[in-house]
Amino acid sequence: MINLAPFLSYVFVTSFTPGPNNIMSMTNANRDGFKKTLRFDFGVSIGFFIIMLACSYFNLLLFKLIPRIRTIMSIIGAAYMVYLAYKIYTNKTVEGNSNNTHINSLFTGVMIQFVNPKAILYGLTVASNFIVPYYKTHTALILFSLLLASIAFASTVCWALFGALFQKFLSKYMKAFNTIMSLLLLYCAIALFI
Repeated sequence: MINLAPFLSYVFVTSFTPGPNNIMSMTNANRDGFKKTLRFDFGVSIGFFIIMLACSYFNLLLFKLIPRIRTIMSIIGAAYMVYLAYKIYTNKTVEGNSNNTHINSLFTGVMIQFVNPKAILYGLTVASNFIVPYYKTHTALILFSLLLASIAFASTVCWALFGALFQKFLSKYMKAFNTIMSLLLLYCAIALFI
């Protein structure tokens, strides 16, 4: 049986710490509002669910290929994070007039999971250490994937709520806010190679 305390500790700490999903959710909510950011958050959950299923089902195969996959995914993921950092840094929208809504969409939320090494490595770690050694049925793998996708949704919604609650304050300091969020995304990209 799964050791629940380490499993939940790892899952919650990893899910709620800053990463591309959470930073993008907070930035989107600050720019577009909480309700409009939910589509991105749902996309994150859908993509995360797919990643978790893939990591669970292909755990042994992926572990054999991980040195090659990790390098490729790290490069693609870092490049995408740098692109997102640039888009946030150069965002000059005024409240209610967003010209970067394509980064706050269901599609972006889903697709960012496939170039997000944190999500993929998280999925591999959770699947190999906490799920697959104890549960191998389709039902168990699907339920664990749904649970983890729900936790991912909760974390992005919390970050979006933070962005929305402090919208007036942050809009007053938009350039500084965008700079800090961009630097955090750049840090995420650099951390892939450290």
